[in-house]
Amino acid sequence: MNGAEPWKQRIREALSNRERIVVSREGLTPSAVLVPVYENAGERYIILTKRTHQVEHHKGQVSFPGGAYEDVDRDLQATALREAFEEIGVRGDDVEILGNLDDQWTSTNFAITPFVGAIPYPYEFAVSSREVDTLIEAPVSVLLDPANFGSETLDSEGRLHPYAYYRCGGHQITGITAMILQQLLELVFRDGE
Repeated sequence: MNGAEPWKQRIREALSNRERIVVSREGLTPSAVLVPVYENAGERYIILTKRTHQVEHHKGQVSFPGGAYEDVDRDLQATALREAFEEIGVRGDDVEILGNLDDQWTSTNFAITPFVGAIPYPYEFAVSSREVDTLIEAPVSVLLDPANFGSETLDSEGRLHPYAYYRCGGHQITGITAMILQQLLELVFRDGE
């Protein structure tokens, strides 16, 4: 894969020119997500999934492909790549890892390490119907549109919380996924690219 493509180099530099926050994993389940990015006709797209209600955790939520570290994984990058293959059929050999975003932790006791990876376009996804309800190909320009961003989220009881969310194609992206997405957009695409 060609790492010299300007958009890939921009992501790589933005992620490497900063000190990353690493979460201590004691008492937390180590896990990882892949933040797949591709370019089509000059527009960057970020892949997300809407989870089914058959999965064990985070049912029905919009998320990045990912999951818990398993003994077969040599490291958390391997976890992210394994999970992306299992959930949406993206082969590890097709992913060019460009860097990491800050670790996040969930109220369900997961420590998440996000890996940003470029994938080729077009790509023939193989979506797991058990894990993924919908594959979302979100244009960065839509995510950057202020009309698609909110700074407060309603919980299931109608209470407002100061958490960012994004809207894209009828989907609402909330929680840790929105935090990861917000960091990527601010670090890499804040100038509207």
